[in-house]
Amino acid sequence: MTLCAVTLDCADPLALVAFYQQATGLCRVEGSDDLFAGLRGAEGVFLGFQRVRDYRAPQWPGQQDPQQCHLDFEVDDLDVAEAALLLLGAHRPTEQPDNDRSRVLIFPAGHPFCLTTSKTTRK
Repeated sequence: MTLCAVTLDCADPLALVAFYQQATGLCRVEGSDDLFAGLRGAEGVFLGFQRVRDYRAPQWPGQQDPQQCHLDFEVDDLDVAEAALLLLGAHRPTEQPDNDRSRVLIFPAGHPFCLTTSKTTRK
């Protein structure tokens, strides 16, 4: 399993992609839109921003509205990786946005994360 992306929830993906592009020099990914936008570094790691309805920004250091992001991991085989992670204590929520291309799992502490294959990782 290889870390391939970090995705941040937000109200305005295009505003965040513009900010982080200027701040980091990362390249904007084609196909970015007002629902999902992203940047990719030379090392290949993807930084994504996804619109969330009724988004509430995190309040640091308070935890009433905690940090809102998830990790994406690239795997060779979705089924094999999912089975191994379930054995380690992750669980699979019923809601799956695209079961053929990616899987959403939940870490034991409750944080969501995604599995994707090299064939489906956003370019």
